[in-house]
Amino acid sequence: MNQKEIKEFEAKVRKTIQEYQLCSKKDKIIVAMSGGKDSTVVAHLLKKFGYNVEAIHINLLMGKWSDENQKDVELFCSEHKIPLHVYDIREEIGYAMCYVKSVLKERAKLKQCTVCGIIRRWLINKKARELKGTRIATGHNLDDEAQNVFMNFMHGNPNLGINLGPVTGSIQDKKFVLRIKPLYFIKEKDVEIYSRTKKFPVLYQRCPCVVGALRHKIRKELDMLEKMNSDCKEKLVLNFLGIQKELRKKIKGKLIYCKECGEPSRNEICRVCSMLKSLRK
Repeated sequence: MNQKEIKEFEAKVRKTIQEYQLCSKKDKIIVAMSGGKDSTVVAHLLKKFGYNVEAIHINLLMGKWSDENQKDVELFCSEHKIPLHVYDIREEIGYAMCYVKSVLKERAKLKQCTVCGIIRRWLINKKARELKGTRIATGHNLDDEAQNVFMNFMHGNPNLGINLGPVTGSIQDKKFVLRIKPLYFIKEKDVEIYSRTKKFPVLYQRCPCVVGALRHKIRKELDMLEKMNSDCKEKLVLNFLGIQKELRKKIKGKLIYCKECGEPSRNEICRVCSMLKSLRK
C-alpha cells in the first residue's frame, strides 16, 4: 500500500464511524483483540483517530496458536500505549475452549465456531461492562458481514440478521455494551494489506478449528462471485441493511437477566450457562 491508498483506507473507516455514529470522543471503547489482523487494525485506527481506547484479550488456551496471539497483542498494545486486559478462559468458565467445544459437539450437537462465538461474546460483554466501557469495537469486516447475511438466507431465516450492521444490537439494555464494527465496509484482503504494510505483530494463520466449517465454504463461494462482480459483497450487505429496519419492527422482545449468571439473555437461562450445565453432566 502506498501513502495514497493508506489515506483512502483510513478515510473509509473514518467515514463509517461518522456516518453510522459508531462512537464519540466521550466514549470509552473496549477493543476485543484476538491477535488477528482485523482487531489489531481497529485498535490502531481508533487510537490514531483520537478515541479513548482500551483492549481486551481472551486466551482461549488453544495451544501455541493462543500463546502467539497473546504475545502479539501484548507487544502491539505496549508499542501503541493502549491499556490491555488479558483473561484466561479456564479461570473465567472453568475449562479450556478446546475441551468445551469437543464435549458440546458430542453432547449438544453444537458446532465448534458456534460454541466459541457465544462464549466469547458473553465474556467480552461482561468484562467490558466491568471496565465501564461504553462501546465494544470488534474487527468484523465486509467479508464477515457478507458471509453472515448469506448464511442466514441459506438457513431460510433472514430474521437471524436483525442484530447485524455497523452497530450491533436491536435491543438496548443497561447490561449490554453496544458493539461497533469500524471495518464494516472494508474488504478482508485490504485489511490484511494495510496490516502488513504497517508491519503489525499479527498471526495471519486462521483459527485451527475453522477448517470444514460452513463459513469457510461460504467464504470461498463469495470470493468466486467477487471475481465476476467486485462489488457483490458490498451490494449484498447494503441490500440487507435496506430491509433490516422492517425486520426489526416485526420482531419484538426484550432482554431479561439469566437466573444463573445475571447476564443479559432472551431466556431465563442464557446460552452460556446452558452449555456449562451440559459440560458438568
